[in-house]
Amino acid sequence: MKLNRNFYDRDARIVAEDLIGKILVRKYGDTVIKSRIVETEAYIGAIDKASHGYGGKVTPRTKIMYGPPGYAYVYLIYGMYYCLNFVTEKEGVCSAVLIRAVEPLLNEEEMSINRYGKQLKELTKYQKKNISNGPGKLCNALKITIKHYGADLTGDEIYVEDDGYRDFKTEKSKRINIDYAEEAKNFLWRYTIQHNKA
Repeated sequence: MKLNRNFYDRDARIVAEDLIGKILVRKYGDTVIKSRIVETEAYIGAIDKASHGYGGKVTPRTKIMYGPPGYAYVYLIYGMYYCLNFVTEKEGVCSAVLIRAVEPLLNEEEMSINRYGKQLKELTKYQKKNISNGPGKLCNALKITIKHYGADLTGDEIYVEDDGYRDFKTEKSKRINIDYAEEAKNFLWRYTIQHNKA
């Protein structure tokens, strides 16, 4: 079942935790790739110094986070890696969820070609482990770029399905690589599937 806009119209922390275990679907041409979401992080502009919209900052890049829920916020980091976020909460509230890692489920072969330019059988054990275990890596593997900024998550290119999978424990921890965020670096807004290899 595809998640509807109401799912995203909630506190980013709730959405981030609820996304764990759901299936991220990516479609382009005749290709369908499915992967399970195993790591997310919540960002809330009003109280979070790690958020791009902290302090009410609205820029051409951040304006999507103030828009209605259920749209993709994609941005570039280090001048080379894209990050996929889901906009949450009602229009006017700046919040989003970063998709940090996914576990391949369907069409890992295509993910391998997208990420490494190689067939799955050519990958080393290390490469297989690293195919989508980071925000930049998963965007590479799923062919998600800045052109997907503003994509409708209830549409047909990028969306999330709930297959009823619940056989896991979710862990909460501090977010990664945000040491600049003062007290916000200690918020337990990172969600992962316990002991998941991805």
